Amino acid sequence: MTGPVPIQHAMASDTEPSNAIKLLHLLVLSTSWGMQVWVTFVAGFVMSRHLPRHTFGSIQRELFPYYFHISSTCAFLSLTLFAMSHPSEQLSQEHKTQTIIFLVCIAASVLNTQCFGRAASELVAELQRVEQSHGLGQELGLAAREPRRQLRASDPAYRRLARSFALHHALSALCNLLCILCNGLSLRHLAAQLSAL
Repeated sequence: MTGPVPIQHAMASDTEPSNAIKLLHLLVLSTSWGMQVWVTFVAGFVMSRHLPRHTFGSIQRELFPYYFHISSTCAFLSLTLFAMSHPSEQLSQEHKTQTIIFLVCIAASVLNTQCFGRAASELVAELQRVEQSHGLGQELGLAAREPRRQLRASDPAYRRLARSFALHHALSALCNLLCILCNGLSLRHLAAQLSAL
């Protein structure tokens, strides 16, 4: 036999990522999606129903910057790992679509981190200051609605703050749901590549 003996499976080919890259990509993507689903559909609902409003708001103000930064980092890492394994000159339409999904996820995550989530957190702090001055904030769940409705009716400045918060919160929630959808589509794409469990 002449020439060097090829090392089988030691290195990935130009188009096939290594198992380490595949594992890292799956870990980053599933961690991000799992965190997003938990925070959005479990933790938020449970805390909002069982904690005083201001306690709930304070916890979210402390946790959300970490949540948004972790989501942004995971979105960026997912795209980076995907791009490392799929050179742009060899992208199929399916891979181009997947790249767009990653870019949308990054954009939504960064918007939440830098704009909507940050603004909503700052507005919550202002709302809480006004509510505390009126003896509000320790109510649980739905019991908090009527006193806040009355305060909105009697205080134009509070009403403006509440409207601004509602807008920023809605935009933040929309970005968050968009990230969940993008990560879900990416996980579906990965699952479609599996030949066995």
